[in-house]
Amino acid sequence: MSNRFNKTSIYALNKKYPDAVVYPTADGKQVRVTCDDFPSEADFLAFKEWSDENFHEEENLEHRESNHTLSMDDLSEAALAVPADDVAMIRRQEQAEKRRKEKELVIQMKDKLTDIQFRRLWMYCVDGLDTYEIGELEGSSHQAVSKSIRLAIKKLKRFSLKP
Repeated sequence: MSNRFNKTSIYALNKKYPDAVVYPTADGKQVRVTCDDFPSEADFLAFKEWSDENFHEEENLEHRESNHTLSMDDLSEAALAVPADDVAMIRRQEQAEKRRKEKELVIQMKDKLTDIQFRRLWMYCVDGLDTYEIGELEGSSHQAVSKSIRLAIKKLKRFSLKP
């Protein structure tokens, strides 16, 4: 580990100079205040403790912020590219068409299945529940739920609809 420290870090400067409080002015110059600038040593030590904690919190915030920030130089051209209006419009149209087809498929599935089969198949495929959980919710055995789902899938395959 290096003994070097960040000379622009107010926290590091304050740790380097335990007998002073270092802070920047509005124009970026550094000011040092010492025990001589306070009415008592106790006042200085209280201010020093508070400023060290405050500068440490600020430095931690800056680190967290910089750790979650990417430089524009680190991004690829593709990541920085903004799609043209026509490309964005085509993508929105494609997404809308995909949603329309998905809705149409769900309606077709619902038309081919009983309400119970559709509900159980939905909970199984979309909600990710297993047959035991579905059975518990409905007050049925998992075998009955499993059989219902198998029959629903068999029906849909007959109509070339895959869940």
